[in-house]
Amino acid sequence: DYSLDPEAYTIPGFQLGGEAGLSTEGFAIGHSELTMSSNIDHHFYGEATVAIAEHEGETEVEMEEAFIQTLGLSNGFTIKFGRFLSAFGYLNVHHQHAWDFADAPLVYSAFLGNYLADDGIQINYLAPTDLFMEFTVELLSGNAFPAGGNETGGIGASMYSINLGGDINTSHAWQLGFSHWRANDIVGRSGAAHDHGGTAETPSFDGESKINAIDLVYKWAPEGNPNETNFKFVVEYLDRNENGQITLLNSGPPEETSTYIGDQSGWYTQAIYQFMPHWRTGIRFDKLTADNEGSDLTVLNEASLLADHDPKRSSIMLEWIPSEYSRIRLQYNHDETRTETDKQIYVQYTMSLGAHGAHQF
Repeated sequence: DYSLDPEAYTIPGFQLGGEAGLSTEGFAIGHSELTMSSNIDHHFYGEATVAIAEHEGETEVEMEEAFIQTLGLSNGFTIKFGRFLSAFGYLNVHHQHAWDFADAPLVYSAFLGNYLADDGIQINYLAPTDLFMEFTVELLSGNAFPAGGNETGGIGASMYSINLGGDINTSHAWQLGFSHWRANDIVGRSGAAHDHGGTAETPSFDGESKINAIDLVYKWAPEGNPNETNFKFVVEYLDRNENGQITLLNSGPPEETSTYIGDQSGWYTQAIYQFMPHWRTGIRFDKLTADNEGSDLTVLNEASLLADHDPKRSSIMLEWIPSEYSRIRLQYNHDETRTETDKQIYVQYTMSLGAHGAHQF
């Protein structure tokens, strides 16, 4: 339930794409995933996840992941190829059913369209050290948001990350991550269309984009046993720089254009506490900042790339988890993304039918 019109949802200063936007109001089945996975032989493991969702009364089926991963390569190396969730940041590698809140952080919605998945190859190296050290390189097609277009083929985007971590003692653990994603030749990255005199004009971006991220995770469980009580703290900060051109498709003739220099940043922090077996509560704070400029401010304004305030949001949730396969969640968002405050209430169930792979740290 929302106090403002969900169809008019925008994030001022940001071009929305991917899965960004509010869920359907009222009763809705939401997002469902069908996952199949298995060892192929002693060299390879395979996994495919099909996402099924309803948008505006129509059922949409999308191949969310379909990848092959090596088994048993020597010297700490693993290679993954196909379509997969990028190792960028902390939350991105987690499927929606493993999120701690019903929706993605604002910075993930604004920068990544909720999550980043693309076609390509990933090379991962786990160093043989006492300190956890993980290095990841991804060479991607660049056809998925936030790249959203690669006419030349080949490598259209790339991602590099390093994760460090370890145990403080038997009850405390930490992880620190750094990530960098870039696409140098984006062509036709589309944003949400808007009505202009009866014509739907769609902003399109051509240019280059770079995103840097840093994340910190801290976990506590008495003597390493999380069954009774546990606590998790997460903070992520993302910074994006873009340079190129914005075109309003279906405007004109001639089509309206503007040079575009985007300087954007955002962060979220959240704390999750399991205060007794099967019960968890959590709080989250989000904030975004955009300082965009270009040659035609009217075009940027129509593309929702000019921000008159810094979007922010506060969230609180309570959930009952009878087992690792089921969850019932109640969540409230005090959303100040737009100029008016949107009071959002979610009642969500998440059910996993059958066993699935373990979630990452």
